[in-house]
Amino acid sequence: MLPEHFIQASNPIVDPRNGDAEDDASSTKQRKLSSIAGSMLAEISLPKFIMAWVLLIGLPGISLGMAPLALSAWLTKFSDRAAALSGIGSLLVLTILALAGWYGLRPLFRVVESNFWALHALAIQPVYALCREGLSHAAESFLERDALEANRSRRRAAMAAMGGLIASALALSVVAVVWPYTRWSATFAELSAPTRLIVPALANAAAIVAMYSAVASIVWGFNDALMDQPQNLAAFDDRSTATRTWRVAHLSDIHAVAERYGFRIESGRAGPRGNDVLARVLMQLDAIHKSNPLDVVLISGDMTDAGRSTEWAEFLDQISSYPALAERTLILPGNHDLNVVDRANPARLELPNSPHKPLRQMRTLSAMEVLQGARAHVVDRGKGQVGTTLTEMLKPHRDLIAAFSDSPRYRQSRELSRLWVECFPLIVPPPSGDGIGLIILNSNAETNFSFTNALGIVAAEDVRAALEIIGQYPNAGWIVALHHHLMEYPMPVKAFSERIGTALINGSWFVRALKPVAHRVVVMHGHRHIDWMGSTGALKVVSAPSPVMGSGKDCDPYFYIHNLTVGQAGRINLLPPDRIDVGEGVSLSSQGA
Repeated sequence: MLPEHFIQASNPIVDPRNGDAEDDASSTKQRKLSSIAGSMLAEISLPKFIMAWVLLIGLPGISLGMAPLALSAWLTKFSDRAAALSGIGSLLVLTILALAGWYGLRPLFRVVESNFWALHALAIQPVYALCREGLSHAAESFLERDALEANRSRRRAAMAAMGGLIASALALSVVAVVWPYTRWSATFAELSAPTRLIVPALANAAAIVAMYSAVASIVWGFNDALMDQPQNLAAFDDRSTATRTWRVAHLSDIHAVAERYGFRIESGRAGPRGNDVLARVLMQLDAIHKSNPLDVVLISGDMTDAGRSTEWAEFLDQISSYPALAERTLILPGNHDLNVVDRANPARLELPNSPHKPLRQMRTLSAMEVLQGARAHVVDRGKGQVGTTLTEMLKPHRDLIAAFSDSPRYRQSRELSRLWVECFPLIVPPPSGDGIGLIILNSNAETNFSFTNALGIVAAEDVRAALEIIGQYPNAGWIVALHHHLMEYPMPVKAFSERIGTALINGSWFVRALKPVAHRVVVMHGHRHIDWMGSTGALKVVSAPSPVMGSGKDCDPYFYIHNLTVGQAGRINLLPPDRIDVGEGVSLSSQGA
């Protein structure tokens, strides 16, 4: 066997441990987004792309445009026959409609909500965000740094309102262009030959979406302008009269890879190779816990680099080496755990009915059950209270999950996708009435394309369930944990691409929804890989730096241990945190890149 120092001693022309250009294929740290997008054009599968476009955009668009035509035909027919229904006939119709609404309302709402936010993701939010952030970015380039920091919130509010007006004007121009081709009524005879109605249906769909966009852009723009703008945290809280301090180690975006010399998707050769940094982080955390015990180790998503089974194995192997940490660890799904289709090829596309996405969900759910299954509870939707543990909930489905992981089938994937939805939000109740509980949300949007994997959304139904649980513990404080950041934070950026495309689609709505309990909540998240602590109104927000992705020759990795107390009426206090520098001796690829 060759000695370990053989490669180094022989001074190879290309040291394979330092990687090469292939490791940067999908790296946003090494390549511009425009360069990656250009490369995708040569790699994308046209048949898959066309089929996905038809399933995700074409058919829904035609269906939306046909809806007013079909409705007008049905109303005409119904008005002719409505008088014929009397007595028992009308009662029977009403009973059937009531039963259909009672049993189908919740699933129907989930579908409508999903498609509603999908519409925002495709048609409204990108245009509105481009207008708002483009105006902010342009304004920053003309202002001095001191003035920029002093007036950032006021300017951001103004840019939100202006962005909404511009996006609305653009939408109304679309309405003006397609309106001559629209048609809003039809007969059943015409519906029997639907091919003649395709053009009007598409024009109707464009007009409906554009009109909705025009109104929604203004509403969102002025809501964003009038809400409490994000601010850097002015000061940490003083210790309250509470004697109990909760210590929460907050990690995020560790992106475990399966190879000893593997590189992360986003950083490529600009970041650390393998999992040496993660091993060092866990070693330091274990030593800290032995001297000053931790209450929670929260990892807010992206435990893996691409959701592969080998990456999960590496992550679980490392953390299982420290049982005291493992029994305190809580994890939640990140976009890299669920939405990366192919870590080496951002052009790879999955069809909407592919079983591979549910497979990644089940890998994540299995890891969550291993680490926190006995401590985290699902919500009993019928009773509106904390329900059974995650382990108990999954017990009847274990055989199905195992069979699906061995041989994925479409029918099983639909059932397991519903199971995945039902698992959130997860609740870790406060151990006492005046303690701290945790609410774990899934903030990942449903995407089928590696290049759009970073989009985020929180389900309104999940937020309502979380608020209901918070209300049942009036003297407790809460950590609300999710992966995505709520909005773009008040800090200057070098590139415009850093400002858009990764925040929650409905982030400003989420902030407003939390406002009634904001003084009792600290939101902790990851995703951006940056260190930021701030507030929006009374709501405190903590963004975790990645102890792995932020590493490099100019930046040693670090993370925080947060200290929290609970005051009167459940007010949560964020005390000065402990910054833990991972330190020297970490193997970084940038040293040899």
